[in-house]
Order: sequence, then structure tokens, then C-alpha cells
Amino acid sequence: MTADDQMVGIAFIGTGFARRVQMPAFQMAGGCRIVSIASAAIENAEAAAKEFGSDHFTDDWREAVDHPHVDLVCITTPPIQHTEQVLYTASRGKHILCEKPMAMNAGEAERMCQAVRDANILALIDHELRFQTGRQRAKAMLRAGDIGKVRHVKYSFRNAMRGDASVPWNWWSDENSGGGTLGAIGSHAIDSLFWFLDTDISSLSCQLQTHVKNRSDKSGVIRAVTTDDESLLTFRFADSELTDDATGTMSLSMIEYPDYEHTIEFVGTDGSIRVLYRGEVQIARAGDGSWTDVDVTIGESIPGIFDSGFPSAFVAFAPKMIEALRKGGTTVENAATFDDGLRVQRILDLARGSDRAGCAVRP
Repeated sequence: MTADDQMVGIAFIGTGFARRVQMPAFQMAGGCRIVSIASAAIENAEAAAKEFGSDHFTDDWREAVDHPHVDLVCITTPPIQHTEQVLYTASRGKHILCEKPMAMNAGEAERMCQAVRDANILALIDHELRFQTGRQRAKAMLRAGDIGKVRHVKYSFRNAMRGDASVPWNWWSDENSGGGTLGAIGSHAIDSLFWFLDTDISSLSCQLQTHVKNRSDKSGVIRAVTTDDESLLTFRFADSELTDDATGTMSLSMIEYPDYEHTIEFVGTDGSIRVLYRGEVQIARAGDGSWTDVDVTIGESIPGIFDSGFPSAFVAFAPKMIEALRKGGTTVENAATFDDGLRVQRILDLARGSDRAGCAVRP
């Protein structure tokens, strides 16, 4: 810890999502201090440091990791950088929260898992949606048999933020940097399927599409977009306590108008459960003509930004990490571990293989 007051010292590598969501959420949580902020653009690191009261900022992420008062390192960089940064951080014995997708491929993810096991540290993947009260309620309802056996799962994500061709080319447009919808959104969606159903995906088919094929970079150069802005998947699930010959569909779009949508529906033998983007839960029993709202608490979010569900979920997640670290723990109930991240990464790799082959594939 950073001092006698047992405050958890946090370093951030990256100032995008970290600055919008993670830094304010940790400050809301209390019990921690932002000690260092690193960004490849030193002006971004300095601006974030001033905003959040960090005495140290740098354009060398290793300096942030090595800061003597840092306990937890939040890695919010493009996926191409995750492996190097995780391996270095683990070698220094610092705890880790790593953004998704975990890595560029399962081989990298396996190395990362081994490194954090060897270091015996708290090492989590930022699948914060697990901490929505509504999602936890829906998971309990599934296990209680409220809709019987699950027959089908329908996952829908719609956001038009990359539908505008004037949005500049950046790492998100670059396959070699780990950009694209499948990694950014599909990783969350696949983790959700595993977390809710606790069963394996036995086969899948994936089609990746790039609708906006060229973008101008910051210098005005037109560059090809090599990542997907739409991902369409179909699944079959292994039979389990919750599933019986179950199937699934997943539609993930970053170019689809008009409004934001993030919904997961479970269709069972005795009815259906729907979870909306802020964690609202609805149920329709077999024979019902409409959905009925389930009473759930929508968590506090970060003032001044749109609550897409991710900010309020991270606000709920952050204090759990601080509590664990202040108690000397290396686990957080409900949080995604690096082993969970590896499981998701294997499905992402499989999905890309299916897209290339143009057919369904099995693990």
C-alpha cells in the first residue's frame, strides 16, 4: 500500500477509457489514490494527472509500473500491447486489471496466465458488466429455474459510433493492433455467455464485415480499415444444468442506427428473461403476452457521461477490487480472471477462423 493509511496506489497505462470511466470510478470508491498516469502522448498523461490529482505522469509506461507507491496497474492500451505490459507488471509483483480483449491470440493469453499465476497477484480482466445488479439477479433467476431449461440465447449490440465515415482512422481500424468489433464488444458478449450459462460453446459460425472500408488518419492520409465494424455469430452450446440442445445468435454492430442497444435474451422452456443495457431485467412466462419488469436496482454511474451500462458497472466493480487489495486478497467474487480471459480469447480465435473458412467450426 502507498502509506500508513493503507490507501491502494493505482497506476494507469492509457488515458482513453481509463480517464473517462476508471479514474473517476476509483475516486468514487475511495480507499485508493491515483499515483501515476502513463500515456504515449505526454500531454494526455499530464492533463489526466492534473484532473485526478496524480503527482506523477509519464510517457514511459514502465516508469508508472515501477513507481514505488503503485500497487495496482490498470492496463487500458490497445490489445497489441497487453502481453508485454502484463508480463512486465507481473514480474514486478504488481496487481493487474487488464482491458479486454485480453490479447491478440490464445498463445499470448496463455503466457499471460502463466505469468500472473507465477507472481501470485490479483489479476483480472475488465468484464465489468458482471457487476450490474440486474445481471446478477438474472443469473440467479436462471439458476432458480424461473424459465426452465435454456433453449436459445439472443445477444444484440447496436451502436452507430463508427457508422460515420469521417471518424478518423486509428488503432481501432487496424487488425494488427487488435481493433474491431469482435474483440471490443464480442469479448464482453462471449464472457457474458460463459458467466450466465456456465457451459461450453460446442460449435460456432462467424461472419465479420467491414462496412466503412477506408478512413482518413490524423494527417489526412486515406488508409484501409482492416477490422470489422459488424460481427454476426451463431452458436451451439454443450448440454448442462441450464441448457438443453441450446443455440445462440449474436449481432454486434458499430455502424447501426438509430439508438444504442445492448440486450441479452434467454429463451427457456417455461418463458424468457431479458436483460437491457443498464441491467434492467424483464421476464415473460410461457403464455404471457408481454414482458414484466423485475424489480432491480440500477447502480450509480459517473456524472456527465452517457451510462451505456459499462460506467455504472465499473462504479460497482471498483470498490470490490480496492476492498480485496486492502485485505491482501488475490480474488474478487464475480470478477473475470485471466483464465476466464483465456477462455474468451480461444473463442475469439475460433470465430476469426470460422470467418476465414466460411463455415461452422468446433473448439
